Amino acid sequence: MTTTTSPTPDHTPDPEGRASPGPRPGGPADSGPRSVRLIQNEVTTEIPVHLLFRDDPEPAAVPLAPAVVGRRRGTGEQPRVRRPAPGRPARPVPQADPDLVERPARVLPGLAGVLAGACGLAGCAVTSWWAGALPSVALDALRLPPAAGAGLGPAQWAAYAGAGTLALFGFGGLARGRTGRAWVLGLFGRYRGTVRRTGLMWVNPLVLRRRVDVRLRHWRSEPMSVVDANGVALRVVVLVVWRVKDTARAALGVDDHQTYLRECVEAALSRVLSQQPAELPPAVVKDLTLRNTDAVGEALTRMVAADTEPVGLEVFSAQPTRIEYAPEIAAVMQRRRIAALDAQHRDSVLGSVVDSVEETVTRLTVRGLVELDDYERKALVKDLTVAFCTGRGEVTS
Repeated sequence: MTTTTSPTPDHTPDPEGRASPGPRPGGPADSGPRSVRLIQNEVTTEIPVHLLFRDDPEPAAVPLAPAVVGRRRGTGEQPRVRRPAPGRPARPVPQADPDLVERPARVLPGLAGVLAGACGLAGCAVTSWWAGALPSVALDALRLPPAAGAGLGPAQWAAYAGAGTLALFGFGGLARGRTGRAWVLGLFGRYRGTVRRTGLMWVNPLVLRRRVDVRLRHWRSEPMSVVDANGVALRVVVLVVWRVKDTARAALGVDDHQTYLRECVEAALSRVLSQQPAELPPAVVKDLTLRNTDAVGEALTRMVAADTEPVGLEVFSAQPTRIEYAPEIAAVMQRRRIAALDAQHRDSVLGSVVDSVEETVTRLTVRGLVELDDYERKALVKDLTVAFCTGRGEVTS
């Protein structure tokens, strides 16, 4: 702890600002109590020496305050606080209804529906025989005795209604499940479950059925118009491999999940391709352009999968199969590309010619085959350059 005390007799500063030494051991001052040694600065703040060498505790984390720029003296300028720049808000992710999750529906085997329908038809036949409404041909075929012919009374009509309802429910609830297809069931606007079973089964005929394709599917888009980082118009074709993972969200969470997928692909494609240029100078690494289809495909797949996951779609791959210039600028970009390749080829040819001329002249002079002055050396270099360039041109053509 820092303390401020008055100067002690043992440390009296001299006029030059230096502290005078205290009494030596054995002197007259040894008989009295020895004062604590202090360090005194120019503002009369004294720090005990033993405090300088004490063990400090473990450093604790101290929250950093905003940096403040001190004001200039005499200018009246107020201190300015440097506030951190606000970060760009993250793009909101679509959220689905948490209660809308696929669950299995309650269905019965198809045999139960067939038996119920057969029982209903048999009940209708018995009721007709009871009322005497069966024709004689049917009685002879079924070998039934003739009924008393009670007629169609309330009891007969009630039996007809019960037997007919049983037959309608039995045969009307029969459904056939196929491999790769699922039924999304809803009753009075409420989700009642999903049927992924195959074969003949009985489903409540009062529910509303929606057929959903759950197979692995692929979609090849039409050429879509986008722009790269330099604003160059492009046409891109994308191949998307996907499937329906949650049938409840795919059928009820969005109006049309296929249209939603296509729009998400188009939006993600415009975001990904607008971050990189389509062409760069030959000296630049090609990984920084759209020619790196692996990086472009990974980024595109990641974005599309994140956008379509809330609606129950699973995207495995979204790869651009063709990236080309728009028709209105394709000819201009093709000429520019050819010019760049031509310039690059000429640079490489010129470099090889210069190396060949240098090597030839060096060998001739080092081995002592010829002795050349500056004028002769320049003429030889000129002749060799013309000869090598002519030979390279003929070989290239």
